[in-house]
Amino acid sequence: MIECVRAVLLTPAGRLLLIRRTWPGATPYRVFPGGHVEPDDPGLRAALVREIREETGAEPQITGLLHVLADAHQRQYFYLARIGSWSEADRTGPEFADPDRGEYRLEEVPLSIQALDASAWSRRRSPHCCAPR
Repeated sequence: MIECVRAVLLTPAGRLLLIRRTWPGATPYRVFPGGHVEPDDPGLRAALVREIREETGAEPQITGLLHVLADAHQRQYFYLARIGSWSEADRTGPEFADPDRGEYRLEEVPLSIQALDASAWSRRRSPHCCAPR
């Protein structure tokens, strides 16, 4: 079973911090920060902290579990978290070094029903999260 963690990440301005994914030749979309739970992660929250550090260059405060999406092959855990600041310069990970993986841009968007619609919660099949590696 593939396990992933994602954060509904609130900023000090009461907005959401999302990642705008742009693949070459594809329509851009937004996802919540997060990714695969690795075998050496001591737990789901630790995996989420690691992923948020990698993708935002910041330290999150995790509030609690909001929602779980699951099927026969994967499970995604969505957590509510807060972030005080973020740093493009401190982001790490293979997705930032490989141009074939497209762009990962941080976007602060209003906290609204539109931002939390089904597209933001969907299971995007990408090499970064919740697809077989």
